[in-house]
Amino acid sequence: MDYALKPALYLVSTPIGNLEDITLRALRILRNADIIACEDTRHSGILLKKLEIEHKKLISYHEHNESEQSKKLVELIKSGSSIALISDAGTPLISDPGFRIVALAADEGIMIVPVPGATSFVAALSASGMSVHRFTFAGFAPQKKGRQTFLKKISEIDNTVILFESTHRIEKLLIELFEIAGGERKLCIAREITKIHEEFLRGTIAELIEIVRNKNGLKGEIVVIIDGKN
Repeated sequence: MDYALKPALYLVSTPIGNLEDITLRALRILRNADIIACEDTRHSGILLKKLEIEHKKLISYHEHNESEQSKKLVELIKSGSSIALISDAGTPLISDPGFRIVALAADEGIMIVPVPGATSFVAALSASGMSVHRFTFAGFAPQKKGRQTFLKKISEIDNTVILFESTHRIEKLLIELFEIAGGERKLCIAREITKIHEEFLRGTIAELIEIVRNKNGLKGEIVVIIDGKN
């Protein structure tokens, strides 16, 4: 059944790997939104087809056009359109574009509706074996400038710390953490969450360096959960 949506910005979470993780509410919003703004229209078009959602107007919204597109999309909402914002996977804005349009919509008094669902770092944390009572999500570590300062700061945090890292930098990250925090700090690497090759690697930093080397690296999407200093 179709439902007319109020003019608003809908922040819709999509699956991070397993299509069964889409929510009923997300399906309803995506089916009925006037426009779906997405990072990659081709990628999202494939996802929507798998979800049996077709013939939707897709607008490209990514880090290179975020400023310009935010203004256009906000004007469309003010003109009466309902717009769903999605990322390539997971919850919009979490290490993905979207901050600008949400900030602008808030400034303009536009209704902003979160439609929650899968988030990789929350799923990874829940199964990591680390404390979940207090944690810090730090996103991606800087690739170059400020990287060492960043890693030193997070190594001093008392609570659990969560990072994203790419497959080709994971061994480098572990070695850097070893040099900064020592080899005995506990750590969990969550890989390919909700996908066929989902895997959790748990141990000390020193142990995980050896595990990653013995595997000749890791493939897929990676979340790193670091035990707090104390």
